[in-house]
Amino acid sequence: MTGGIKDEESEGFLQSPFIRKQGNIYKPNNKDMDNDSMNEKAMHDVHTKEIDLVNRDPKHLNDDVVKVDFEDVIAEPEGTYSFDGVWKASFTTFTVTKYWCYRLLTMLVGIPLALIWGIYFAILSFIHIWAVVPCVKSYLIEIQCISRVYSICIHTFCDPLFEAMGKVFSSVKISITKEI
Repeated sequence: MTGGIKDEESEGFLQSPFIRKQGNIYKPNNKDMDNDSMNEKAMHDVHTKEIDLVNRDPKHLNDDVVKVDFEDVIAEPEGTYSFDGVWKASFTTFTVTKYWCYRLLTMLVGIPLALIWGIYFAILSFIHIWAVVPCVKSYLIEIQCISRVYSICIHTFCDPLFEAMGKVFSSVKISITKEI
């Protein structure tokens, strides 16, 4: 078997070499963990990821947005055709210009924008992890206490009132007659 999930007899682990028998907490006296950490250095870093240079949009984020071809922008209806040479030159000019302008822009602006977007998403993740989730958890804990007090008040004051009104109106009978 090459790659993927290893057999238990061959390597001593079932799912992944990074799952330790003793957990992820470092214990100085754990000899198994020291051997595992030596093996991890031989493995590739978990924070780096191989990128696919052929399929650069594996999740199809830009399928409907930026696929603009010559035929999508310039079209000649029947009866108003230009010379074939002009049409071919226009097609080549459009395609080559789009290709090289995109390459030039990505070379000049792509890396700075990648840096900006990386910082932005790092800040967004930081705020979400360290501010939003704790605030939401705190709110849910506080609102649970308030909901208990509210529930007690409703059951104390409203339940007897609605029960009494139900008994009063339970003897009311309505009859509908149609007069012709």
